Amino acid sequence: MSTGFVVREAVDAADREACFAVRKEVFVVEQGVPEDIEYDAHDADAVHLLAVGPDGPLGTGRLLTGLLPDPSVGSLGRLAVTRAARGLGVGAALVRAIEESARARGLTAVDLHAQTHALGFYERLGYEAYGPEFPDAGIPHRAMRRPL
Repeated sequence: MSTGFVVREAVDAADREACFAVRKEVFVVEQGVPEDIEYDAHDADAVHLLAVGPDGPLGTGRLLTGLLPDPSVGSLGRLAVTRAARGLGVGAALVRAIEESARARGLTAVDLHAQTHALGFYERLGYEAYGPEFPDAGIPHRAMRRPL
């Protein structure tokens, strides 16, 4: 696989379907998350980002605003990278693009709920865990935040 890819906002229905296809592959098929909870009402208002390589979609993530008590903090979620694209820097590029999208919207920090196996990944990107571990879709998570 080529390591060349771009990360951009999903701009049309085809892009959004590509985002959802990556999420289905990673969360529903690989991790066993029930499909009926993977997609939610927030998808309609989210800013979806898509990593695309020469052979198609490689990863996705989304930014939600206005959900937390502090309206200046955005929520990064549904970060997923296809198995074939892992280790190529796609996940880090998606996180940075989501942060840029948050900055462009005037947000001052980004919160996320990380699967505990991914804590080190987010820590390397400047996120700090807080609060207790909790289950989400049967998978252990921790809340994390990074000021922008």
